[in-house]
Amino acid sequence: MIIIILLSLLSNFGDFLNNEYEIKTFNNKQEAENLLKESRNRIDEIDNELFDLICQRTSIAKDVALAKDYLGMPIYDKTREDAIYAKIEKLSEENDIDVEIIDQIVNMLTILSKNEQKEILRRNVDG
Repeated sequence: MIIIILLSLLSNFGDFLNNEYEIKTFNNKQEAENLLKESRNRIDEIDNELFDLICQRTSIAKDVALAKDYLGMPIYDKTREDAIYAKIEKLSEENDIDVEIIDQIVNMLTILSKNEQKEILRRNVDG
């Protein structure tokens, strides 16, 4: 789910970089202040959405961990992670977004998921 929001953000940012967004001009200070306030409010809304999606993504780690445990799979799944990174890199390049930064974001998300999976399995073993 978080990947979907990231892709949406990438797409929107790519449009911005490709000058598909109108560059604002202001007639007075109030217009600039209003735009700044509106923009910051929208950023706050997006941050909240991202946080909610990260929480949802992390909560799915329980299902992933239990399924992997039952199937005898390790927590680290190189094939899955390689596919995720390939998809993200392609989308980053298509939208002219810094691939390295997006890779870092995805890396943090996968670390969070793997840590949660390890904790779930540890609790499952310890009772």
